[in-house]
Amino acid sequence: MATATPPAPSADGAATTATTATTPGPRPGADLPDLDLPPVGGPVWVAWREGTLTRAAELEALCAWVQRSNPRSDDEALVLAIRRHLTAAREAARVARLNPHRRFRLFRNGPLIERATSNLDAAEAHLLNLLPPAYVLGQMPCLLRHVQCHLPPTDPRRQEFEAITGRLGIRDPDHPQLRDSVAVTPEAKLRIVDDERRKIVTIVRGASSAALREHVRLRSFRNVVVATTVFMTALAIAVAVTGFLHQTLFPLCFAPEETGIAAVVCPTNQSGPFIPLGGQPQPGIPLRDIDDVTAETARPQDLIVVELVGLTAAAIASAAAIRRMKGSSERYGLPVALAALKLPTGAVTAFLGLLLMRGQFIPGLSALDTSAQILAWALVFGYAQQLFTRLVDQQGQTVLDSVRGADRPQRGPDPA
Repeated sequence: MATATPPAPSADGAATTATTATTPGPRPGADLPDLDLPPVGGPVWVAWREGTLTRAAELEALCAWVQRSNPRSDDEALVLAIRRHLTAAREAARVARLNPHRRFRLFRNGPLIERATSNLDAAEAHLLNLLPPAYVLGQMPCLLRHVQCHLPPTDPRRQEFEAITGRLGIRDPDHPQLRDSVAVTPEAKLRIVDDERRKIVTIVRGASSAALREHVRLRSFRNVVVATTVFMTALAIAVAVTGFLHQTLFPLCFAPEETGIAAVVCPTNQSGPFIPLGGQPQPGIPLRDIDDVTAETARPQDLIVVELVGLTAAAIASAAAIRRMKGSSERYGLPVALAALKLPTGAVTAFLGLLLMRGQFIPGLSALDTSAQILAWALVFGYAQQLFTRLVDQQGQTVLDSVRGADRPQRGPDPA
């Protein structure tokens, strides 16, 4: 804002007008160096990597804010450690080259997730040591929820944390031990947080480590399911190729016989009537060896058709299982892996079921009359894979439930 002074005579007598500018005061933080925050980075093509970059940028800004608002010379080590952890998390999100480099390295997603998560947790723990008590006090409800999600009610660390939050007057309707908390003055709350800061940081870090172990168990189970799916797929392909090259090695053909006259029925072909060797000859009907007729009737595509029918039935069972499938916020795709396991399993069970029937393992079902009946039983056996994979589905849901997140709240013990 400018203010005008009265005209002053100049040397030649002319009046001049002097304008005096009011100098503004110093801006807050002008004496501090400019912030040098790195960009968020990305975009990247995987969802958890986007979340990692976002969280790293958030913690970086929070660390810079702490340095500006409450600079202390003894915090340099923690600030340096935070920056290094955030750098490591960003490298995992961007899929940096291995150090030391390896030429062939597959399936890096799991180690990258663990590197990103563990480094973000470590940076957050260091920040809790730097943040002012008022900020930590505002975060206590969130930290309480984090601890309750990943530590069981009998864990002494969780009990100690709940005792601290009870002293702070934080109420939790799901935990009766926190309902009767007494009113505490704001100054007393800040003192409690400052006195118990090391316990708070240690317990929160322990909860984060427990959460990481839960995800490791989930990833391990997912890997077992994926490996089993790959093995079952390779087995189904091997059976189909073997049947195509050697159609008489696993012939899924049946020879129903009536009044001494038999016929060979295969999944895609059927022979004419004949009398097996040793039977009573009849006019107009040839006397033939049943093995020769089977070799002539079997087709290379028999096993392929049977497995395709079984796979189709398994796909229907997989689609029907979606109604019982619960959504999950986890990033390992376990429900998809469980659904994929049903497909090759259905193809294999269709083949094995018909093989058992041909070996007269099931009394009364050893002689199917038409190709349609064979394919119908292949459909039944393909859908019957649900009897086996249902147990795997239940175990998978148990593993998902063990990853205790916000979508599955953990309640404390009921009051006596």
